[in-house]
Parts: sequence; structure tokens; C-alpha cells
Amino acid sequence: MRKIEHLGIAVKDLAASNELFSKLLNVQPYKTERVESEGVNTSFFRTGETKIELLEATNPDSPIAKFIEKRGEGIHHIAFDVADIHAEVSRLKEEGFIVLNETPKPGADNKLVVFLHPKSTNGVLIELCQEQ
Repeated sequence: MRKIEHLGIAVKDLAASNELFSKLLNVQPYKTERVESEGVNTSFFRTGETKIELLEATNPDSPIAKFIEKRGEGIHHIAFDVADIHAEVSRLKEEGFIVLNETPKPGADNKLVVFLHPKSTNGVLIELCQEQ
């Protein structure tokens, strides 16, 4: 893993949260995107080398809607940038981590993504990201 790629934050209202984070970070989101396969609308902020992804559910069955229902708004995942997502998945499986989707899938911000189950990472959802 090369660096933290972004922090994902689950929000109820993307427009209101964009306004809040724009004030907080003193920048506007550089990208908004709908990811149909995950049932989310996203926006990305950059501050220095750090990126923040806000995630709003587009339907009540999406993982974000379920997360907010159980835990409320807040940090949803930590995403790490990797050079070779297939090699990293193999390595982590060998180390005993539970991989939720072994085949990388398209994610937001032009990335291929794989998720690790929080049961194997001290309760934190981990996302692996590789630039497409």
C-alpha cells in the first residue's frame, strides 16, 4: 500500500454536507459522481495531499443507507492506494484478511476497488484503490 487514498464519510444529505465541508476545508468539491452499482452519490474534496469522499445513499437498500441506519453519519471507510490491486488482494488473503469482492470493480473517481471486511480489520471497512 502506497498511501491513504481517501477517507469516506457517510452522509444523509450530500448537498448540505458539501456546503458544510466547503466551509470547513475552504474549498469546493472537485468532483461529484453517481455510482449506480453501489447506490451512492459521491463528492470529493482535496486538501493538500488528502482527499475526502462524501457518500449519500440513492436508495434505502444501499450499503450507505444501511450504515447510516445502524451507526449514523460518520467515517465509513479508509481507502488505500495500491499499485497492483490483484497482487494486493492475493497477499492480504494469504495474510488471513476477509475480502468482500475478490474481483476488483469500478468505483468512484476512476478507480478499481476491492473491500476488506471490517471483521478482519478491527471494525474498519478498508477499500483498496487502483487507478484505472
